[in-house]
Amino acid sequence: MTEKDSGIKEVDLLGKEHREKMTPDQLRKSYIDHMKRIGASQIPSASLLPENDPSTLFTGSGMQPMVPYLLGEKHPIGNELTDIQKCLRTVDIEEVGDMSHLTFFEMMGRWEFRANENEYKKKQIDAIWDWQIDELGMDPNRLYISVFKGSEELDIERDTETIRIWSEKFKSVGVEPIVEEEPYQYGTSRGGRIFLYGEKENWWSRAGSPIDMPVGEPGGPDNEMFYDLEPNGDSLDHPASDSGRFLEIGNNVFMCYKKENTGFVKMTNPNIDYGSGLERVATALSGDKDIYNTALFLNAKQKLAELSGKEYTDDLKSFRIILDHVRAAAFLINDGAEPANSDAGYITRRLLRRAIRAGRKIGIQGSFVEDLAEVYIDEATAYEDLIANKKKVMEIINKEEKLFHKTLQQGEIEIQKHLKSKGKVTGADAFYFYETYGFPIELTEELLAENGCRIEEKESYAEAARKHAEMSRTASAGKFKGGLADQSAETTALHTAAHLLLAGLRQVLGEHVLQKGSNITAERLRFDFNHDEKLTPEQLSEVEKFVNDAIASKAVVSFSEMSKMEAKESGVSASFWDKYPDIVKVYTIRDGEGKVWSREVCGGPHVENTGCLGKFSIVKEQSSSAGVRRIKAVLSLL
Repeated sequence: MTEKDSGIKEVDLLGKEHREKMTPDQLRKSYIDHMKRIGASQIPSASLLPENDPSTLFTGSGMQPMVPYLLGEKHPIGNELTDIQKCLRTVDIEEVGDMSHLTFFEMMGRWEFRANENEYKKKQIDAIWDWQIDELGMDPNRLYISVFKGSEELDIERDTETIRIWSEKFKSVGVEPIVEEEPYQYGTSRGGRIFLYGEKENWWSRAGSPIDMPVGEPGGPDNEMFYDLEPNGDSLDHPASDSGRFLEIGNNVFMCYKKENTGFVKMTNPNIDYGSGLERVATALSGDKDIYNTALFLNAKQKLAELSGKEYTDDLKSFRIILDHVRAAAFLINDGAEPANSDAGYITRRLLRRAIRAGRKIGIQGSFVEDLAEVYIDEATAYEDLIANKKKVMEIINKEEKLFHKTLQQGEIEIQKHLKSKGKVTGADAFYFYETYGFPIELTEELLAENGCRIEEKESYAEAARKHAEMSRTASAGKFKGGLADQSAETTALHTAAHLLLAGLRQVLGEHVLQKGSNITAERLRFDFNHDEKLTPEQLSEVEKFVNDAIASKAVVSFSEMSKMEAKESGVSASFWDKYPDIVKVYTIRDGEGKVWSREVCGGPHVENTGCLGKFSIVKEQSSSAGVRRIKAVLSLL
């Protein structure tokens, strides 16, 4: 071995040790820096509370904020982007406690819109291989790939190009790229490296399957990457076997088909969507199946052990619930989902209270969540807004924790009263204590045990919970969950009117007024804004007149693209500056005499001329939350 070779080897060994101990921010920076080197522009994470997606309370995937651009809208920064997107999935709340489930997670993404069809797959796979294998030092012998096998029924061809590219990658490091096809009776026993699956496993579209894709929308084969966490596992395993042996660490989506009435047509300029869970990559680097043993949770875990006097292995489930839920709550509160009894705030409250209950199980009687949240906030320097809002986030957490302890005390009093009066507690009673006082069934059981009792007719708890859930679903059918309900002409008109409403509020109430949220359907707009006092009838009349005067002026709506800094310095209005990319769209509503009625950063649809809006009427003004007012308004034909 030459001296040079020896030096490289030594550096690589030191590098491997360093990579296994990478802090969360170091891992984030490694990914972003790599993608920037190959030409991608970084964009900030969107909020956990989506503004323009009425289908969900939270941003649940890296792709969600990018859908408009995947469907053809031009992104102001360009065609090649990279980001790390904050995500939250409530479906996994009850699953948290095992070694892999999380509610909050971060998705690393690379996006390319209208790519060169002759090189986009190789460029994408090269980028991921170079980062995972060359930079992070993942073992290529533990990497497995799944590829779309094609469909004769749908007349969609096998993704032979992706198979070829991955085969060349494996050969470059001396790994034989044997291709396996369903039903995989040999699994990994024949040395299979690339596995072929149908559309259920390896196809992406917004509708899920190719046959359900709407006409005119793009979709295509995806290419998943798996890391083998048990190299000596069952030889019949394969990546989609759900054995727990293989961890999916990334997915390349090649949107190269468009659905037409006649079938699937190849796109001349396809899209790329790469997504990879930051926590999953950290797990692969650690070689440990337990995601909570990664660097992302290391310092928080040590802090929790210090606060509780227990070790992680003493109560794995409780530790994991606390570690996940406190992390999620800190990010949720920072993005505006303060603890509440409904909508997004309800989830924040639920997460915090579940964490506090788990804390009691490991012996913590006093407040602790604020201290643990501080660890996560201090580590998240990649999220400047979270660092800047640290004091506020921790104050809210502290207040909520104290409130819940008071709730627990009240619940104990009510249960004691009930026992004295009725002599027993049924499952239905236990659910009443939970639904009314927030008193969890586990604590009810604990309290009854101290009194020599137990819950009777326990099955009635599940029945009461089912009835409550059904009532909640009925009550919330069609309920607002953020942003625009659609892009119909009516919704677009009300969205444009919302710009004028904000401008009118700022003129009547003052420049301090900013948008705090909105929900716009074809029937009405709902607009939240900061203001400490109820509006007087005179103020509402002035705002209404401002909007209608703007409509009567038949002002033209136009937009221009500029840097965020330029927009700020020129006095453009925006309520969420930290959420916007470096290049923004500025919409101006200006009449024929040159009067500017509104000038605001936005990305949604607008009418071309205010003259088509009709008459604007405010139908209700009320409190939304502390320091936030809400206006509901409609448009009607003149």
